[in-house]
Amino acid sequence: MDNEKLQNKAVTLEEIVFENRNKEYGAYYLRKKYNKFVLISFIVAFIGISTAVAVPFIKAYMNKDKSVDLIKETTAVLESVKKDDDIPPPPPPPPPPPAMEQQIKYTAPVVVDTVKQVVDLATVDEATSSTTNEPVPDQIEVQKETDNVVQQEEPVFFVVEESATFEGGDLESFRNWVQKHIVYPEIAVENGITGKVIVQFCVNHAGDVTDVKVLRGVDPALDEEAVRVLKLSPKWSPGKQGGKAVKQLFTMPITFVLQ
Repeated sequence: MDNEKLQNKAVTLEEIVFENRNKEYGAYYLRKKYNKFVLISFIVAFIGISTAVAVPFIKAYMNKDKSVDLIKETTAVLESVKKDDDIPPPPPPPPPPPAMEQQIKYTAPVVVDTVKQVVDLATVDEATSSTTNEPVPDQIEVQKETDNVVQQEEPVFFVVEESATFEGGDLESFRNWVQKHIVYPEIAVENGITGKVIVQFCVNHAGDVTDVKVLRGVDPALDEEAVRVLKLSPKWSPGKQGGKAVKQLFTMPITFVLQ
């Protein structure tokens, strides 16, 4: 009787709330299915929480066998190391062979009381026959040993107080002299070879042109001609440093042009 009253009361409440209203509206449906939705939500939440709690335990149980295998492997490694430690060390190397005995025996000197000295006396005839009557030379040649004198290389200066001069002029005068004495190689003329050869040379303390070399060449024929003419240079007035003649270094371009 009481249950019927409660059921009638619940129905009455819904009917009272939605009396004279559109029951097709969603609120009426939600209110009517409210208890069912709450139960479903509770079940879903319970399953989710249970899964979140149970998964770590399941993983731990599954990894339990792996941990046991790892412990077994570690134990086996330790046992093998222990066995290796039990191996006795190798025996020491054999001792070195004994040194070879000295094969040469020392002979002690014989001590005597007296020493007989033997003196050979030459007779008069023997002394006469051993002498000669050759004249003594007036001059005696004495051979002298010549000392090997090491000549010290002359230091080279690039800039000096008084620069070396060529026939009273500067480096440009020497370049003009070189251009006048250049003989254009025939092979270079036939092949139409031209260019600028950069040469380097020194003027030593005596005014001679030395150490001629090509810094940047164009063609072997032109390079050889430039070196040949520079070696034919007449004497210069050497450069001076501190009032003393010194060796000076020069660099000069030589231009080969076909007319």
